[in-house]
Amino acid sequence: MSQANIAGREQTASESGLAAVQRMNRSRLLRPVLMIGGVAVVLLAAFFIWLFGGGTVWTDDSYVDAAKVSLSTDVSGVVDAVYVHDNQHVVAGQKLFAIGQEQYKIALERAQAELEQAVEGIKAARHGYQQAQAQVQSAEVQVEKDKADLARYQAVVATGGATRAETDDARFTLQADQEHLAELEQAAGQQLVKLQDNPDINPKDTPEYKQAQANLLEAQRELQHSVVRAPFSGTVTNVEQLQPGMFLPAGTAAFGLVSDTDVFITAQPKEDQLTWVRPGQKVSISVDTYPGQTWKGEVQSISPATGSEFAILPAQNSSGNWVKVVQRIPVRIKILSGPSNLPLAAGMSTEITIHTDHRRHLSDLF
Repeated sequence: MSQANIAGREQTASESGLAAVQRMNRSRLLRPVLMIGGVAVVLLAAFFIWLFGGGTVWTDDSYVDAAKVSLSTDVSGVVDAVYVHDNQHVVAGQKLFAIGQEQYKIALERAQAELEQAVEGIKAARHGYQQAQAQVQSAEVQVEKDKADLARYQAVVATGGATRAETDDARFTLQADQEHLAELEQAAGQQLVKLQDNPDINPKDTPEYKQAQANLLEAQRELQHSVVRAPFSGTVTNVEQLQPGMFLPAGTAAFGLVSDTDVFITAQPKEDQLTWVRPGQKVSISVDTYPGQTWKGEVQSISPATGSEFAILPAQNSSGNWVKVVQRIPVRIKILSGPSNLPLAAGMSTEITIHTDHRRHLSDLF
């Protein structure tokens, strides 16, 4: 190998070592700069996220809810017909099922007859009172005649114009007719009591008529309630548990009805998330069943009590082993708009974001 080649290699090696040393020195200087700068960038990003991120409240403890009712009726009987099937949509007022109506029709006819009988009874009492009054007047005339006869006999008995026996007979006749008059007056009084002391009373104003009318209204109500209709529009569920021929006691749930118009979101955010939440604030809603779809809503109301307040066994905070637990407060969210072709079923899981528009300030840090 020539001397020139050796010298060239030594020079190249020297230059490579110098470059490596320079790179090492630069990395030593850059490493702390990057470490400190990276931490600063993270802290700065976290600060801006905190500063501008206080305007929303998010929770996934929320579900689709709807007005629902377990349909029943306050009359008992054998189910005569079921007019709907499971998961069928119904409108308000539509017939759902019927109890056998024969017994209630008979009760209605009986109540109608009792009402007519009450009217006839008042008419009979009025006629009886008129007859009693006529008999009283006739008896009064007879009593006056008896008094005149007795006075006439007493005036001439001393002179022999009338015997004592005739005078006694006149006295006894007067007493008998007076007793008969008292009986007639008592009978007339009883008839007048039936007429509420008013001979010209309207039959509709008497207690007998009002009682019979109440019985008729009750019979009509029972007949009407023997046919159960939808109180609002929605979808019926668990219809198969009700079949024609089975006996349904009063107040027993037949099947369910879930509204399709009164649908809302029930959320359970933590109590420390509700600092700036107020009714009327806008809400973004996403449903787990429909990824990528969004519904719009607003905060309708906030419960005045936490969920634990309605628990069967509420927490005993006065006990010695009490542990503080963050409570959840129910929030009702009204759905304003969303995809019309995507049905929402009660119980669906959702995620909500409440836009409180609250702005944090540096003073909140201190």
